Amino acid sequence: MADPLASLPLSAIRVFEAAARLGSFTRAAEELGMTQAAVSWQVKALEQRLDRPLFRRLPREVTLTAAGERLARAATEAMSALRAAVGDLSDTGAGILNITTAHTFATQWLAGRLGAFQLEHPEIAVRLDTSTRLVDLLREEADVGIRTAAAGEWAGMESVRLFPAAQTVLSAPSALAQLGDPPDPAALLDAPRVGSDLEWSAWFAAAGVAAPVAPASGAPRLAADNQVVEVTAAMARGESGIGSPVMFAAELAAGRLAQPFEIYFGGERSYWLVYPRDRRRARKIAAFREWLLDHVRADKAAERLNALFPA
Repeated sequence: MADPLASLPLSAIRVFEAAARLGSFTRAAEELGMTQAAVSWQVKALEQRLDRPLFRRLPREVTLTAAGERLARAATEAMSALRAAVGDLSDTGAGILNITTAHTFATQWLAGRLGAFQLEHPEIAVRLDTSTRLVDLLREEADVGIRTAAAGEWAGMESVRLFPAAQTVLSAPSALAQLGDPPDPAALLDAPRVGSDLEWSAWFAAAGVAAPVAPASGAPRLAADNQVVEVTAAMARGESGIGSPVMFAAELAAGRLAQPFEIYFGGERSYWLVYPRDRRRARKIAAFREWLLDHVRADKAAERLNALFPA
């Protein structure tokens, strides 16, 4: 039986994949270093070979037809696999591992441990990106990502669960006296605290406490876009904040923070190590995956949350 790919030039598939992914012949031309006319010609030639349209040409854009969408999915997967294979074959061992993750995970958990990874794997350099933008691991330079989600399901990705993203109240030691003995969750309604109304409402709901939008005192409350800023502010101000006991295990162990309650919210979400499925055997990714899982298993705070919120 004849190979249906035999009559299709790889160059045309490559051009089609770029145009489909970017939704534009012009942007595809810029990415590939071609003219827009050359991209249009290659796509037209492919459509003639297949005897069906792949794009709808609109006045200011192009959109995929049903046939184009089907081919685009396969072309993207094939080109991603080809790029991965070429990248892995050209990896001489002195590679660079590009990691993308959230700021809190990077600063509070990962950064302090990365030195151990590089001692074990001196041939691998590490670049750590903490951009708030969700990096596309199939099309951008990042090799692996660490993300939070309820289920580790991303198209084309393999994911490995690390530990729950559950959060609870973390207090400065000086704030504990305001919570009673034993500590009463309702006492936090009037206590100075740091963090967003959304987080506090979720925690009060988990604690079975009906919470107003703001403290009864009416005092303004500091809120930031990450746990590090909020919990650090709570420590400095002698107040209570919301955070992960895993992220602040060092501060809890040193007595700079206290965890007054075993009440959590967000336990349905977890931190996941994510990477393209077709790159799971790449040496640098496999090395990082095994190293990371070893360190998660050695982290008592992480294992404690895994026991409280099993997969």
